[in-house]
Amino acid sequence: MADKKKVVVAFSGGLDTSYTVMKLSHDMGYEVYAACANTGGFSDEQLKQNEENAYKLGAKEYVTLDVTHEYYEKSLKYMIFGNVLRNNCYPISVSSERIFQAIAIARYAKQIGADAIAHGSTGAGNDQIRFDMTFLVMAPGVEIITLTRDHALSRKEEVDYLNAHGYFADFTKLKYSYNVGIWGTSICGGEILDSSKGLPEEAYLKHVARNDESELRIEFKKGEIVAVNGEKYDDKVKAIQKIEEIGAAYGIGRDCNVGGST
Repeated sequence: MADKKKVVVAFSGGLDTSYTVMKLSHDMGYEVYAACANTGGFSDEQLKQNEENAYKLGAKEYVTLDVTHEYYEKSLKYMIFGNVLRNNCYPISVSSERIFQAIAIARYAKQIGADAIAHGSTGAGNDQIRFDMTFLVMAPGVEIITLTRDHALSRKEEVDYLNAHGYFADFTKLKYSYNVGIWGTSICGGEILDSSKGLPEEAYLKHVARNDESELRIEFKKGEIVAVNGEKYDDKVKAIQKIEEIGAAYGIGRDCNVGGST
């Protein structure tokens, strides 16, 4: 019997990539390697759950590729230096993180000698371009598989398929699509597809919990954060995470961005 082809799935644990892992392993005969490229958007608990789910879905191997510090050193700190905002509101979080995630996936695919790389991007938005172009440059000759995009699958179709094969997960916020990273969380879909409406509080992953006064002091040295409220940080990533923890309780940083995409 011929060896199965190896495919690396850029696995976030969300609906599209969960469907991709199961479809490739159960129906298409691939040996699936699920790789979660983390740029600061996953807690240890979430990564553990991702691993468990990947194996339930049929993956042969699961790996977490942590590129949070690489992302900070090669991209994020320069955006902080320049106070970079697109359209004076969007901090270029998801778009900049995607490149580092894609590079990490391509590296891993080359390391294990994969025949293909799969991602869960749909035909809407720029993520599909970021992933495709990075894989083409970093892993030339490796096949790119995009089941959700190529088959124009609805989220309901994907859920029905997973359920029919015995996989049940909490997809209660199906009408929204979330991208979480160290530099921001983007939420798409639902009410904000109509410009006359706003996003309801329950759609946010972190909710406003405080309305009292508090002080936030951030110290910089040569453009980099060195202290938050007097507490020193050698690890700049941890400093950013601390600021996010404080600000999220007040809903600081929320905004609505209308952008053009493919």
